[in-house]
Amino acid sequence: MLNAQKDQLFLLVKSLNKAEKRNFKLYAKRIQSGGDAKFLQLFDIIDKLNEYDEEIILKKLVDTQKKQLSNLKRHLYRQILTSLRLIHIQKNIDIQIREQIDFARILYGKGMYMQALKILERIKKIAVDNHQDILHLEILEFQKLIEARHITRSRAIENKMENLLNESLRRSSITHETSRLSNFNIQIHGLYIEFGHARDEKERKWVKEYYHKNIPKELSVSRTTFFEKAHLYQANMWYHYILLDFKRSAKSARQIVNLFYIDPQMREKDPDLYFRALYYLLTFLFVNKQIADFKHFLNEFESIYDQLQEDLTPNSEMLAFIYLYLSKLNFHLLQQTYQQGLNLEEEIMSRIHEFEGKVDIHRLLLFRYKLGYLKFRQEKYDESLEYINEIILLKGMSLRDDLLLNAKLLQVICHFEQENFSLVDYLIPSLSRQLKRSKETSKTQIVILEGLKALNKSHQVEYEAIFKKLAQDLQTLTADPFETKAFIYFDASPWIKQHRLNHLWS
Repeated sequence: MLNAQKDQLFLLVKSLNKAEKRNFKLYAKRIQSGGDAKFLQLFDIIDKLNEYDEEIILKKLVDTQKKQLSNLKRHLYRQILTSLRLIHIQKNIDIQIREQIDFARILYGKGMYMQALKILERIKKIAVDNHQDILHLEILEFQKLIEARHITRSRAIENKMENLLNESLRRSSITHETSRLSNFNIQIHGLYIEFGHARDEKERKWVKEYYHKNIPKELSVSRTTFFEKAHLYQANMWYHYILLDFKRSAKSARQIVNLFYIDPQMREKDPDLYFRALYYLLTFLFVNKQIADFKHFLNEFESIYDQLQEDLTPNSEMLAFIYLYLSKLNFHLLQQTYQQGLNLEEEIMSRIHEFEGKVDIHRLLLFRYKLGYLKFRQEKYDESLEYINEIILLKGMSLRDDLLLNAKLLQVICHFEQENFSLVDYLIPSLSRQLKRSKETSKTQIVILEGLKALNKSHQVEYEAIFKKLAQDLQTLTADPFETKAFIYFDASPWIKQHRLNHLWS
């Protein structure tokens, strides 16, 4: 599954595509002197390795001692990043703006402060147009420094200084509010990560009090900037999700997506946030079973992904693929078009191997769970277990309880279907103990496990009554929002229905 932590330089070299490697070599040949040739040799050696092995590197890198290698690696790492900066400057507006600020600082250092001011004035508009609030503030502060220390003739222009000071005050205020809202967003998201959902009225009351106590005061959404609104809407999304109010969660996620309709250029400037917003909106539409809206936004996701794909950074490409294809699998689960979902299996598995070690392991395990679940729906129990066992047998990782519990429940059902009754008998006590310990345990999971216990102890002639009771017990839970979420991610009703139909025809 997941390799152990590797050498950072090795990971960086292996992350480069062909164009980036070619660009680095051209860059390296331009800057290298006779004494620098070794760092390019080191690059070629590492590039050909399948696994990082320092002994092999030292053997191939003639006349290099181990204590020299760390300095050489550090030098190579820095040069690779410098060459990457030259490529990605065209794709990242913030890198472009920072480069111009650097140019202005160089000119200022040479005493050419009027030229520095011209550069700053030009890039200030670019920063404003692209919502680069912190860089805008940095530009303003640099302008003020120059105006304070030199005679620039700016005071001859009417209201020039007053406008600069007022702009600085406004931008300082916006930057401060953006930081407060970013903190608030992280707080509410962190609350979900730490405590999960509010399960009763006492917990709901505490969450509401926490929200109102920590939300920045004196907010005016009508006057806030793009990122202020984005942080606030994200915080609201997580807040409603903690309270199990999935409709309001979807509404907040839609508000984030709408920001990109109001300001379409931000799709290209911050595609990661856009893809993330679409993914969460689709997730809540999935939970709410809003098929028409889900299809609409999934089509939009695919369309924008196709438009932007060539210009995406590797990180944005990775996130877009993960978010889009998890959403596609959810769509087929929602539509019950299980085989169509499995038709994506080969493409998904070939891509996610590229991402291991670069992205949150939970995202990758979700693919395995969903593919295993689709296999289960198609009654391919052996193939389902291959994916599910990968999740359960993963060592050295702390997994999300809801994912692990659902995987273990699915494992038991698959073994039951394969008539591995002794193995089912062995697995049930361990799963039962885990369900009792976990705060993520749902009544749905407990009811299904109790049904499995009964089935495993009974003869086939008794199955019909057990499945009938299981269906009735699950039906009584559908009004509970927490159980609604559990039911969406582990819906046992088709499995129960299939067994009851089989019994009628037998």
